[in-house]
Amino acid sequence: MEFSLLGPIAVTTGSAELSLGPAKRRSVLALLLLQPNTTVPLEQLIDSLWEDEPPEHARTVVQGHVSRLRATLAEGGAEAYGIELATHGSAYLLRLPEELIDAHRFGELVALARPEAAPADAVPLLREALGLWRGPALTGTVTSPPFAAAAHALEERRLTAVEALGRAHGALGEHEQAAAILYSAAVNHPLREGLIAGLMRALFHTGRQSDALEWFHRTRRLLNEELGVDPGERLRGAYEDILRAEAAGGGRTGAARPAGAARGTGSASGGTASSGTSSGGGRSGASGDGPSGDGPSATGSGERPVDGTASASVQGSADRDEARGDAGTPGTGGTRQGTPGGGRGGSGSGRAGTPPRLLPRPPARFLGREDQLAALTTVLTDGTTGESPLAVVAGPAGVGKTACAVQWAHLYAGSFPDGQLFADLRGFGEGDEAPPAEILGDFLLALGTPPERVPSSAQAASALFRSLVAERRLLVVLDNARSSAQVRPLLPGGPHCATVVTSRSRLDGLVATDCARPVGIQTLGHEEGAALLGAMLGPDRVAEDPAAARELVDLCDGLPLALRAAAAQLTARPRWRLARLAAALRDERRRLALLSAEDTGIAAALRMSVARLSADDARLLSALATSADGHLNASLAAALAGYDPERTQDGLDRLTEMHLVDEEATDVYTISTLTQLFARDERGEGGESDTGGTGDRP
Repeated sequence: MEFSLLGPIAVTTGSAELSLGPAKRRSVLALLLLQPNTTVPLEQLIDSLWEDEPPEHARTVVQGHVSRLRATLAEGGAEAYGIELATHGSAYLLRLPEELIDAHRFGELVALARPEAAPADAVPLLREALGLWRGPALTGTVTSPPFAAAAHALEERRLTAVEALGRAHGALGEHEQAAAILYSAAVNHPLREGLIAGLMRALFHTGRQSDALEWFHRTRRLLNEELGVDPGERLRGAYEDILRAEAAGGGRTGAARPAGAARGTGSASGGTASSGTSSGGGRSGASGDGPSGDGPSATGSGERPVDGTASASVQGSADRDEARGDAGTPGTGGTRQGTPGGGRGGSGSGRAGTPPRLLPRPPARFLGREDQLAALTTVLTDGTTGESPLAVVAGPAGVGKTACAVQWAHLYAGSFPDGQLFADLRGFGEGDEAPPAEILGDFLLALGTPPERVPSSAQAASALFRSLVAERRLLVVLDNARSSAQVRPLLPGGPHCATVVTSRSRLDGLVATDCARPVGIQTLGHEEGAALLGAMLGPDRVAEDPAAARELVDLCDGLPLALRAAAAQLTARPRWRLARLAAALRDERRRLALLSAEDTGIAAALRMSVARLSADDARLLSALATSADGHLNASLAAALAGYDPERTQDGLDRLTEMHLVDEEATDVYTISTLTQLFARDERGEGGESDTGGTGDRP
């Protein structure tokens, strides 16, 4: 007897397929198979089976479906296979050998494959794994958030296996096979950057350079038009590798950027920096908070969301190409100044007489954050000190830091007539952070420095940058910074310049050495959170159940990113009441999955923060997550972690600086519910030894 989840829900015995009946009965079986050998509460089944409010007789309906499934399995000889559908109080348990489930066998085969270390063995394993798929996962189940989340997770695993198979063929030199495998998946998932990057490399190795580059430009346009973001690390890296290989091999002239490639700049599209919004496997959140999505608001109403969510984290590559004149590429309209610097009033910009305008587009429907905007105005327009003012906008992942900084920058752009510069420092994104030399190179090009005059060292480039802007009225926005050391070389020195930095860290070093003024951004309260939901869903839908709206704000910890994901679930289901989603979110096992939109969400945002922790601090966070109510002091934290008091206090200080823990008062710490849930999941999946991030990286 075999159970199929990777396609239509089915049970086969021998060569015959058992008749499972209507969609809800298949859905009951699917939910039990997704949690084999685990008790599934009746209430969870009810919540998952009905798109609208469940009927009064829902319990009886579910019990009837379970009874019919039990009889169907018995008729198919389930007992001989060690299969039992048992009732445990008000819950059900499907007891069976997990290897009878195709999704389990798929996972085992993929885990055994090692496409880089043993590609010859990986190819047949991955082909067998992918051969188990018979269509979209969980076909035939009802449409509800739990099944949508489970189907999406299975599809992500399939696409990961497709990418791995492409890499295995590539490692064997079988690039035609790799291209054939990746092509159809790329066509069906045109925004999944890992697939496109793999396809580009395969096409290049088969001699189809123009096709490979066309895939990049097509994907870049789609990302910009549909999401307002630039290509991520893997896609950009594939593009640059192809350009460098062409240049080294005497390929098409003019394909490689003369300045950027030599410096290793991370901007394949002529941009100032990577947007940091796309992982190798797909889209992630907006720049400034990695996938957290301090970015676009998907509102359709006339109101404007409180957190100012917008695609405020990236600058379209076409706009940057215009401002930079495509880094000196002939024929792009970018007239360069003969000498670096030039005069005031933008004479040294990338286009003669035009100051650089590298800000991302303004955040759509920005509303609220008046206190933070006023604080930025106070800090950045203070001319009494005779120094270049510096503000640090800090807060937890997904709280809207980038949107606030970019909104202020657009409001006050007129105060900086010599230009506005923007760069994503990638401090909390996929891949490595942006090195200062890369960002400085882009700034110098935008300011009119000829490519051959851009210094290769960060120290020399920083000195030239400060010299060029010493007498200008210029605004610099440095988004998504990881550390003070990353920011310092990028600071202008002129008294008429101003700088805004956004980060999940407080960047205390900048406060100490550069007199930075912190501007904190907090989560939303009930009124603001409900206003955000109203802006996204329509005020009438929220007004009909204000208590449920307040509960949703609480369940989302007041984070705009989480609230947007919750609103996305409700937008897709216009017949749902807010209370229905609130009831689903009360299940802590499902909350993080439901607060995700495709491959972005609060879990992805938190993962970026935790990845920057040292192993010790990640283990401490994991221990804090076991606190019953999220409130604790240093003594309790030490007991939970098994650390000595000094080590615990140092760790708590670092977690507080990263906004993963909040110090409400002296020796009174809190950890938000969503952070607790994420840390518990990470602990359960990888164990304590696997929790550490990349905090030891230089």
